[in-house]
Amino acid sequence: MVIAVSRQSCTTRVTRSTTSTCCGSCGRVTYCREDNLLCLRKRRFIATTDSNHSFLTYPNLAANLNVTDIGKLWVADITYVRLSRQFSYLAAVLDVFSRRCIGSSIREHLRSSLAIAALEMAFSQREVKSGLLHHSDRGSQYASGDYIKALDQHGIQPSMSAKGNPYDNANAEGFMKTLKYEEVYLWEYENAEEAQASIGWFIEKIYNRRRLHSALGYRSPADFKRSLTNKQSFTVA
Repeated sequence: MVIAVSRQSCTTRVTRSTTSTCCGSCGRVTYCREDNLLCLRKRRFIATTDSNHSFLTYPNLAANLNVTDIGKLWVADITYVRLSRQFSYLAAVLDVFSRRCIGSSIREHLRSSLAIAALEMAFSQREVKSGLLHHSDRGSQYASGDYIKALDQHGIQPSMSAKGNPYDNANAEGFMKTLKYEEVYLWEYENAEEAQASIGWFIEKIYNRRRLHSALGYRSPADFKRSLTNKQSFTVA
């Protein structure tokens, strides 16, 4: 196993050469835990949500929603990513039913264009179905006129968490936590471009295709979607 030790702390980080199958967590994290090599430094909290703005906010329509298919509920969130000398910010969009990350973007700012870039990627990845609900926090990025306009142009209904209640967006928060512990905290990115490439690789190759989810019957999001497609094809036939 090849490891790299951070110059700034006792953090031991494992390279991609140790990646194996993912049983609930990425293979790299599993190896580190088994060998007692995972020593992560304490992280300083960086706020990414500014709900003190003049934009219109929307009620939480997702709280009691029974999600029964792909394309019924998308959730979005923003988190920070530590670079070697500064911070960058990651916006992500997930389909709740399949647990798949369908849009992501990394920028060195928190303007609405960060969130819009992730949303536009989601549009390119998924067909927007009638009745789709988009849930987020009340941050200025998601309440901005440009973001709401993009949702409206695709016939998507916005929904927002109650102020100061992250549990209202638990699916997105859970994804961000997984991403931090199984990718971001294991690496030191020099710049936003390097972070984008590494995190994008993790999302598509590990999280979407190989990471198992108990909510999906211990299947990956890709395998779960494939099983739905096969089931629908069998029913039609």
